[in-house]
Amino acid sequence: MEIDTWSRGVKGPLAPYAVGFAGELERLGYTPHSAGKQLRLFAHLSRWLTHAGLKAPDVTATVLKEYLQARRDAGYMSYLSERALQRILAYLREVGVVPGPASPEGPVEELLQRYRAYLTEERGLTAGTIVGYERSARHFLSERVTAGVLDMHELSGADVLQFVRRESSLRSIGAAKNMMNALRSLLRFLHVAGEAPARSEVVPAVAGWKAAGLPRALPPDQVQHVLASCERTTDSGRRDYAMLILLAQLGLRAGEVTKLELEDLDWLHGELVIRGKGNRLERLPLPHAVGEALSDYIIHGRPQGESRRVFLRTVAPAGGLMTIGTVTRVLRRACRRAGLAPVGTHWLRRSAATQMLWAGGSLLDVSQVLRHRDLATTALYAKIDRTSLCELARPWPTGVAA
Repeated sequence: MEIDTWSRGVKGPLAPYAVGFAGELERLGYTPHSAGKQLRLFAHLSRWLTHAGLKAPDVTATVLKEYLQARRDAGYMSYLSERALQRILAYLREVGVVPGPASPEGPVEELLQRYRAYLTEERGLTAGTIVGYERSARHFLSERVTAGVLDMHELSGADVLQFVRRESSLRSIGAAKNMMNALRSLLRFLHVAGEAPARSEVVPAVAGWKAAGLPRALPPDQVQHVLASCERTTDSGRRDYAMLILLAQLGLRAGEVTKLELEDLDWLHGELVIRGKGNRLERLPLPHAVGEALSDYIIHGRPQGESRRVFLRTVAPAGGLMTIGTVTRVLRRACRRAGLAPVGTHWLRRSAATQMLWAGGSLLDVSQVLRHRDLATTALYAKIDRTSLCELARPWPTGVAA
């Protein structure tokens, strides 16, 4: 009743779309309380458009910035960012009231659009990696624009080194490494696309070695505490448990969990298709405990929707896709509930490797499950097996004068 009241109370240019917007919020799983907040913002925007002498199709990015500034000037303390208006703007675009995002403008944005397609289609990188690479690429390319023209054909090694020296001095070691990785990727793309000479080899490596030590992983008892902390009588608890057991028993990466689709579950043969790095499709056996957790979530906890992804959001907008960051937050919350310090998802991947080694599995067995291309990569996980390492350690010499 509250949602209906707010939608029918909207006045101004957006009034004809209020009832439809309320229905969209209900479809996305918003609670009446959350939907009421969105509709009040919708109504306030509509009133502001009236006072500004604007109509619904006039809602552009510039207009919305002016509206947000007006909210700040009026003393409002909430819904002051562009992100707060994303749901409203998405709906108005969906029903055709507001045009979609403008095509990229300028030589830098046009080139970045091609670079983004290259990273997605040719390299198969994750969305988060692409965003970071694109940000660094925009920074580099923007400095190469002269009189509105971007010409990379005269790019020299000295130009690249000058950029590297300056940017490295402004960043931490980790951030500088990420920047250099992105720069090498961009320069390789520019060369392949015929936009610039080969310059990726000019980018130096960033020095920053860590002290030698054992890779970090959770002991088996702590892994069980993390899994047991999930409340499996709720939708979100069933989902979280299914995701975490995939990480803990099969050593999946967080990105592989988010990309899992319903068709990837081969119940008849007891197998699982993994969408790994580089868009590779690989199959793994589906252990009973993992299959049981997945079926419990899919049958009793998974939101209905058109998406074929296995793991979906359980809060508004319900049915939305999970991200790598969401999986990481799920694990960290589980750690806190278990009374442990929060850790990253790769800790569970290493824990899975450790368990296989302790159970008598060989490096080749572990490599096949973790889907490493190089056995040397898998060998790094052997360092976690402290019991086996102790057998290799030579006893400290006794009876020797100091």
